[in-house]
Amino acid sequence: MALSAKATQGFVPIKEVRDGVVILKDGGLRAILMASSINLSLKSSEEQMATIASFQTFLNSLDFSIQIVVQSRRLDIRPYLILLESRAKEQLEPLLKIQTREYIEFIRNFTENVNIMTKHFFVVVPYTEPALNASKGLSAFLPGKKSSSKIAEDTADFEEKRNQLEQRMGVVEQGLARLGVRTVKLGTEEAVELFYKVFNPGESEQGIKIPAQEGVK
Repeated sequence: MALSAKATQGFVPIKEVRDGVVILKDGGLRAILMASSINLSLKSSEEQMATIASFQTFLNSLDFSIQIVVQSRRLDIRPYLILLESRAKEQLEPLLKIQTREYIEFIRNFTENVNIMTKHFFVVVPYTEPALNASKGLSAFLPGKKSSSKIAEDTADFEEKRNQLEQRMGVVEQGLARLGVRTVKLGTEEAVELFYKVFNPGESEQGIKIPAQEGVK
C-alpha cells in the first residue's frame, strides 16, 4: 500500500517571514540575531573566568528563553580559485605567473585534504502570546473568512507582538554587547536564505550572506 506523499512544507513549523520576523504556525514569533564570536583561547585565565561569569550573569538576567545556534559549513573555495586563475592570466611577469600557478595548486591540494570550515553564530529570540488573550475571547478560535476588520485586527496584533519581541531583542543585544559580542538582526531575505540552507544542506556549501547593514565578522 503506497503511502500518501506529504509536502516538505508540512513538516516546517514556519508560516511566513515578515519584516525579518519569523511567524510560526502556532502564532509565535521569532527574531534571529547573527552574533560575533569571542576567542577565549587568546585571553588569560582571569579574563576567561570573567567572560564566563559575565555570560552566566547575562543568562540569569533573562526572564525568557533563547536559543543559541552554531552553524558549521565547509567553505566553498572555488570562487577564490577562479579569481586566482583570472589574476594568473593577467600576469605579464613570467616568474609571478609561475608563482601564482604554484599557489593555486597549493590551495587546491590543501583544500582537497583538509576541510576548511566556516562558522556562524545565531541567537533566536522568541515571543509567544499567552494561551488565551482575554481581549480576543473565543472568536480567535472560530473558523470563517476574514473580513477587512479582521485583517486590520490581525495586523494590529502582529505589530503589538512584534513590539514585545523587539523589547526582548534589545535586552539580548545589550547583554551580549557587555560581553563584547556584536549582533545584527537578520532581515527577511537573510532569514529565508538561512532556513533554506538548513533544510537543504546539500544545495550550497557557502555560509549565509551577512546583512546589508553593519556586518558581524
